[in-house]
Amino acid sequence: MELSDPHPAAPNLRDLLRFYEEAGVDEALLEEAANRFAEQAQPKAQAPRQQEQSAPQAIVRPQQAANPAAAIAVPDEAQAARARELAREAKTLEELRAIVDGFDGCNLKLTAKQMVFSDGNPEADLMLVGEAPGRDEDIEGRPFVGRSGRLLDRMLAAIGVDRSRAYIANVIPWRPPGNRTPTPLETEICRPFIERQIELANPKVLVTLGGPSAKVILQANEGVLRLRGNWKVHTTNAGTAIPTMPTLHPAYLLRNPAHKKLAWRDLLEVRARLDAPGG
Repeated sequence: MELSDPHPAAPNLRDLLRFYEEAGVDEALLEEAANRFAEQAQPKAQAPRQQEQSAPQAIVRPQQAANPAAAIAVPDEAQAARARELAREAKTLEELRAIVDGFDGCNLKLTAKQMVFSDGNPEADLMLVGEAPGRDEDIEGRPFVGRSGRLLDRMLAAIGVDRSRAYIANVIPWRPPGNRTPTPLETEICRPFIERQIELANPKVLVTLGGPSAKVILQANEGVLRLRGNWKVHTTNAGTAIPTMPTLHPAYLLRNPAHKKLAWRDLLEVRARLDAPGG
């Protein structure tokens, strides 16, 4: 009987870098490494309690920060109201793209390489909405271009659709650092933009990819495995009711290939709705 080594060898640098890559770490936010031991050794100055309570919490804006990556602050809830006002002003998708690109109220913009607005044909009958860009999308500036995007292309091709016959977007137009989950406040700030994008595109059929997208677009509380496969309705601010099919995200299907059959059933429902008279 062979016993396992009680003292396994420590991972080498290559193993560590591979772990970081798989975790989504692809760049450093600081030019120099921080010495946390030195920080702990230094005594922290105690501010007077009265002054600490009365000092207002400043919100750092991008134009105020000499080094944006080192001066990120949590945005206030007023940015969501500002986003709603700006989204209403957009009369076309191009106007909305310009508004989103110039919007500085979401901190995700400070760490992303660029804004990822959409891909495909805005005149198409079918629109698909994911959650947020990943590393490849952040580099190319288009949604669903990495491994998930290649799987999505194959899924669409299986029902006779390509990107010239579909319009693709995300709830969040900027990549969260390290592909982390967007915070509820970040999602709420970006919500008016995707809602207006759907309203202006006005597709005949809408597909939400993954649970986070379904929760935002459909105001749903159930998990995606319970939601998927059941037709829902997304009602725009103008009152237009759009048939919506929640389905599984391609990234989830890459991790759980046995569930591809579920997504296939959902896509067959979408194909049938697109082919239906007036659908």
